[in-house]
Amino acid sequence: MNLLPRPRPAGRAAALQRRAFLRGSGLGLLGAAGLGTLAACGGDEAESSTGSAAAGSEGFGELTVQLSWIKNIEFAGEYFADSRGYYGEAGFSTVNLLAGGSAGTAAEAMVLSRKAHVGLSAPTLTAPAIVNEQAPLKIIGATFQKNPFCLVSMEQGRPVRTVADLAGKRIGVQTGGNETIFDGFCEANGVDKDSFEIVPVQYDPSVVVSREVDAFMAYLTNEPILLAAREVDGQPIVPVTLGFADNGLPVVAETFTVLQSTVDDQRDLLKAFLVAEIRGWNDAVADPRGAAELAVTTYGKDQNLDLEEQTKEAEAQNELIVSEDTRANGLFTMTDDLIGENIEALAQMGTTIAADDLFDLSLLAEVYEENPDLITG
Repeated sequence: MNLLPRPRPAGRAAALQRRAFLRGSGLGLLGAAGLGTLAACGGDEAESSTGSAAAGSEGFGELTVQLSWIKNIEFAGEYFADSRGYYGEAGFSTVNLLAGGSAGTAAEAMVLSRKAHVGLSAPTLTAPAIVNEQAPLKIIGATFQKNPFCLVSMEQGRPVRTVADLAGKRIGVQTGGNETIFDGFCEANGVDKDSFEIVPVQYDPSVVVSREVDAFMAYLTNEPILLAAREVDGQPIVPVTLGFADNGLPVVAETFTVLQSTVDDQRDLLKAFLVAEIRGWNDAVADPRGAAELAVTTYGKDQNLDLEEQTKEAEAQNELIVSEDTRANGLFTMTDDLIGENIEALAQMGTTIAADDLFDLSLLAEVYEENPDLITG
């Protein structure tokens, strides 16, 4: 996508469309995903990762992880876990990091079809699959502790700093799953949707620059950073964000979705995966620049990513990954309060589900009990 007035390379443009992975309604997951034998998918997006993962003969064999989007900075922890051999040390002989995309198969479908052991997704997708299609899935951890969605506007336009500022504005919202999330945001805040105009848009925030809309539904770690690098009326854009997490919709994201049967029958495999992931993400959080370099030069080298931009996004996403609770309890953990807030938020978006039917954090609890040094504070 292009931000006015200067066109952006196609690979970086694709990253702006990543929100499309939340168009999760009506996927027909169980019908489309016969529960066959786990096998890696073919094609360029399913290539094995580049790092070493040499496991012994007593290891778990091949591990396949379905990413939620293209190979950009969003999966820095996976890159470190792979390139530094953490998956191998955990017992995996080969690791396949399967790139997703706007036209890709949903993580839930890949897991249900046994083409991936783990899928990176969100409760806004996994919960409806469980409730509406009786999909035997569980979330076993959450990378993003905070909802990454926001409304982004410009200081030079008609900024939306608070929920009250929505009145009289033109708000750009993408069709599909994003509409559901935005409706939940409005419900949580008691907002009368007749008080402003919703404008259907794609995933290109240039509509904010051109003032076709006053604010645009976006990711805190992406579009605001892209906008800040642009100009309007000869002046650098000053982005203004209104985060959903701090305004009634604290839904976690980049969650680890697995089959219930994997939890039951291959618990040690999942715990080994979590150990490697925690080590990788501990490194990624500590070294945003190094994470960006891995994304730009190795794992996402075909995406035309920009090192400085990816570094800024890595720093921004650390604010979503690390919290006071994760400092105390470890990455990916969720407190009972946070789980309850997610269940309530899902209900506001139209999906009623019990916490035990969606989340199983017992594997993480065991991992940290057995490996307390993984909690780095």
